[in-house]
Amino acid sequence: MRFLSTSPSTKISIGSSVAVLIGTWLASACAESPRCEIQVLEEGTRWPVPLVELRTTSNVRFLTDNSGRIAFDLPEFMEKETWFSITSPGYSVKPDGFGNQGVRLTPRPGERLTVEVVRTMIARRLGRLTGAGLFSESQQLGHETEWKESGVTGSDSVQNALHNGKLFWVWGDTNLPQYPLGRFHMTGAITSINALNRFEPPLRVVYDYFTDATSVPRSICKMDGSGPTWLSGCISLPDTEGENRLVGTYVKIQPPLKAYRAGLAEWDDQTLQFKHHRTVWSESEEDPNKPENLPEGNAILWSDPVGQQWALFGDPFPHLKCPANFEAWSDSSTWESIVPQQKVPSRLSDQLIKPHRGAIAWSPFRKRWVTIFTQSFGESSPFGEIWYAEAESPFGPWKHAVKVLSHQNYTFYNPRLHPHLSASKPSIILFEGTYSRTFSKTETPTAKYDYNQILYRLDLDDPALVGGS
Repeated sequence: MRFLSTSPSTKISIGSSVAVLIGTWLASACAESPRCEIQVLEEGTRWPVPLVELRTTSNVRFLTDNSGRIAFDLPEFMEKETWFSITSPGYSVKPDGFGNQGVRLTPRPGERLTVEVVRTMIARRLGRLTGAGLFSESQQLGHETEWKESGVTGSDSVQNALHNGKLFWVWGDTNLPQYPLGRFHMTGAITSINALNRFEPPLRVVYDYFTDATSVPRSICKMDGSGPTWLSGCISLPDTEGENRLVGTYVKIQPPLKAYRAGLAEWDDQTLQFKHHRTVWSESEEDPNKPENLPEGNAILWSDPVGQQWALFGDPFPHLKCPANFEAWSDSSTWESIVPQQKVPSRLSDQLIKPHRGAIAWSPFRKRWVTIFTQSFGESSPFGEIWYAEAESPFGPWKHAVKVLSHQNYTFYNPRLHPHLSASKPSIILFEGTYSRTFSKTETPTAKYDYNQILYRLDLDDPALVGGS
């Protein structure tokens, strides 16, 4: 079944024996399938390229999965030379004399065709992290038959923290197959620190989700009051007894996306839920607006020149710090506000870039602090252009900004750096963001990819990234 327009999709937990039976059935069925395998590869590296659209002249759209594959199944074009228009953020093919970008292929049942595309951006797309059908095209062709679905179809922005030797993942509003936005109070999972054993596609991150009795990912941060619960500023901090406490700041939301209460939350290892720690603000006539100086956004640890460790909270640049322990985090009198840098100069022009959201991390390879952020009202998309910059201090000055990723009239918001995932290869950094048509003029969402997380890689020795800095 092909699509003209659809929306996100997912991963569902099933027993290993059932998975083997399904895999065997898929392999057998696909061996007799009339489908033609088309795989899109990056020129030079020959890496599979996810999120490439091939469109026929009859406007039937095909999208590559995490293995860069398409299971082509249109009988009307089998054994016929067929034109496929090609579009993909950051990848292209050479246009013909009429300016059309595409390829001519002759699909045949059971055959495999390859298409090479040229990467036109600095970032390298590794693949989709969340949602359904990460390998759906491949599975129709008899590949990736052991891959298991997660049970969600869409995941809003991620928070990530290293806690007791594991990576703890928390997502915002979450789609389920049964209904849009089936979870409004954060979903979560854990992985090992080495959740990635390779840094090239196809991308396969297996999350151990917190699930309900039916094995469907459940809410893990439901706080009293109507409306969704959003959690950020997640960080693991030691208390006075030396026990690590996983904490975050939550807000309660009412239409149309207005916060009416904010509080501190702590992870409970017994119930496997975030529990209310204390309220720090409630909407009132005297105090109608949420304070700006809360420990929210993206959290990191930093040691100052005299060796004291601090927790920094920012989005992208630090706007608050407190001593890096649970008691200080709990006590708002220890919170110190910071005025973050408002604009970052571009390395290649006199343009000043205004960040919207993002994150920072220390790079042992560059021996500097690095940042990834979305530009506010970028050229091709209001919130779809991603920039990289560096600084000697987490507080700046940030400079030498370089655009590394762009989406034409699509959004890629709340990017998050993952220094823990790439610790074994310090010459690269990894970042993800929420790929969504929200805040754009695009009416048709990208099937399966929309409202999900996509992971990218940056090579920190790339001359296009660091030359002249």
